[in-house]
Amino acid sequence: METSLNGLKRSAPTDARQVRSRNALNAALLALLEEKSFDQLTIREITARAGTGYATFFRHYPTKEALLADVASAEIADLLERTIPILYEANSYQSTMALCRHVADHALLWSALLTGGAAGLVREEFIRQARGLVDDTTPTKDWLPQDLGVVHGTSSTFDILAWWLAQADSSASPSPSPQEVANILHRLVIAPLVGDTLERGAGEREPAGA
Repeated sequence: METSLNGLKRSAPTDARQVRSRNALNAALLALLEEKSFDQLTIREITARAGTGYATFFRHYPTKEALLADVASAEIADLLERTIPILYEANSYQSTMALCRHVADHALLWSALLTGGAAGLVREEFIRQARGLVDDTTPTKDWLPQDLGVVHGTSSTFDILAWWLAQADSSASPSPSPQEVANILHRLVIAPLVGDTLERGAGEREPAGA
């Protein structure tokens, strides 16, 4: 049994009809993930939303987890393109803020990926891709092994974002704003890793209309 999204990923089809079917299945899963958690979804629901036959699904994917692998890998790659530059930025706070805004703008999707039934698999893929993007030129502490820094920074970012999105799903208290989460993420994870001494006060407010 596969235990990672990377192991579940399928090779991309080349036939135009197969490409259309796979794209429809990917789009259907993305739409359904904004309505219910992954573990509640059935393959029949996915194919019905995609407008494809039930048997067609299995020509592309052996399981719904394999479909998730394609969808999640693309979304993770996009998010990491926004995250990794944080390690190079002179003002890493602004990059952290941009990351949090992006997640807030796509909150339903990321809530499904980070807090749903497949969160463990998504977390593993998140770390795997980050390891592949960081090279020997990435800044790190001389006492901190580079791989450990990547794992710590990536997994801590994942956990903070997942906590934030879970707060948004709860009616117990108001969800923190993107700026508040950026403050937390920058102070707790990013600044200690990259040595950015730029402080942002917890009481700092965004300009009106931001």
